[in-house]
Amino acid sequence: MPCRPSDWAPGGLDRILPTPFRRPSPRCTNLVPERVRPALENTLKDLQLDYIDLYHIHWPFRLKDGAHKPPEAGEVLEFDMEGVWKEMENLVKDGLVKDIGVCNYTVTKLDRLLRSAKIPPAVCQMEMHPGWKNDKMFEACKKRGIHVTAYSPLGSSEKNLAHDPVVEKVANKLNKTPGQVLIRWALQRGTSVIPKSSKDERIKENIQVFGWEIPEEDFKVLCSIKDEKRVLTGEELFVNKTHGPYKSAGVRSLGSRELSSHQPSCMQAEEAQRR
Repeated sequence: MPCRPSDWAPGGLDRILPTPFRRPSPRCTNLVPERVRPALENTLKDLQLDYIDLYHIHWPFRLKDGAHKPPEAGEVLEFDMEGVWKEMENLVKDGLVKDIGVCNYTVTKLDRLLRSAKIPPAVCQMEMHPGWKNDKMFEACKKRGIHVTAYSPLGSSEKNLAHDPVVEKVANKLNKTPGQVLIRWALQRGTSVIPKSSKDERIKENIQVFGWEIPEEDFKVLCSIKDEKRVLTGEELFVNKTHGPYKSAGVRSLGSRELSSHQPSCMQAEEAQRR
């Protein structure tokens, strides 16, 4: 049953990634084996650090230096995923990185990576909230022992779940803010979560999500919110609808290879509840 409270959370259930947790990622222009180490060394120098906690591939594609948004013809380059990952593994072996991970991956790309990886991803970051549960990828990570971090837990300015009537109803019942309910939903699902705000009062609210739980019946209600679409597809970064090679956020222009974690609609909550 993908959409349910979970005890699958390495190191404990309740976790919001703290600010001191250092988790940069190489730029898409640096996703080529020979640039991985120099990119990290520059990051360490900028941050005045000896190591970082987590280094991850933020988007699984490579861009030409100076690429436009959206990219012009010839600005999306071949991505040597296996070669880049091998160099990231070497950073772990050399003590420059504690863990390595991925972000915005599909099940297909994750399985491809695992076939050659000597060090599997410790973390997979993905967009996740009641309006985009990402069940397929979430379950794939659980099965493979990879921890999941949920980003955009409140949705977006276009679809702000803090104003969803279902979320507001649960929040009023529990005497919590809608944002707290959405973050707690992610925690009870078994993920870590990275909420974001520029307002002091919101940041303080966002941390007040421990020591209480969403009751099971209310958790199921939140799970019943209809999946709509991802907030962050990456389309403006890699899609060129005329020249390709990626003409949409879901499939390549040649064949049907997946690119980002733009999955089909995930399992409906009522089906999950029957299991």
